[in-house]
Amino acid sequence: MNLLHICANPKPTEESVSKQLSVAFISTLVEKFADVELNNVDLYQDPPPFLDYAAYRGLWMPVFNPGYEPVKEEKKAMAYAVRHAELFNKADILILTMPMWNFSVPAIMKAWIDQVIAPNLTFAFAPKEGGGFETKPLHHVRKLVLLASSGGVYQEGDPRDALTAEVSAAFGFIGLTDLTIAWADGQNAVVFGDHEARKQTAIEAAMEAAEEVAESALAESAAAPA
Repeated sequence: MNLLHICANPKPTEESVSKQLSVAFISTLVEKFADVELNNVDLYQDPPPFLDYAAYRGLWMPVFNPGYEPVKEEKKAMAYAVRHAELFNKADILILTMPMWNFSVPAIMKAWIDQVIAPNLTFAFAPKEGGGFETKPLHHVRKLVLLASSGGVYQEGDPRDALTAEVSAAFGFIGLTDLTIAWADGQNAVVFGDHEARKQTAIEAAMEAAEEVAESALAESAAAPA
């Protein structure tokens, strides 16, 4: 099983609740299913550039003009997208670790999403029966695990929660709809006296999610032909 872990939290683990969730998830999964290859990407160590005009042309012009060949400047601007799309495409499970900042994903995570969800890298446009086009995944990621933390408390469907909406819409666009969330909310210690209990509940949810992934992997291994 190939795991791709994308972390968008600049804090050290002892100060980062979302990173503590990822430690709980990954360690539990490895304990339950040892055959794991982990690619760990810290976006603050390998930061994505903002999608500029050269990268946009290199990625999107071939969609509008199938005979278009990106020029040298465009290929250079696409390098990060190509490298990270390769990591993405070979993953079975995608893990996103991040805090909620200003009701949404951190800017560095949004920049990574803009690089990776790109035509002819992680998806292609295919003609749809009856007319029009639909997206065809070029990856085989089968599950997305979101490990998040927030100072405030948000109920499901809360209009202030742009983080879940962004992740669900962006990855759903390329066919990745199996989403599990472990969320440590109420982490503002000034406001929420039960923040430690809330964190522990989220850690337990992350561990349960890992056990479910491991059980599924074990079942697949058992069913595979010898």
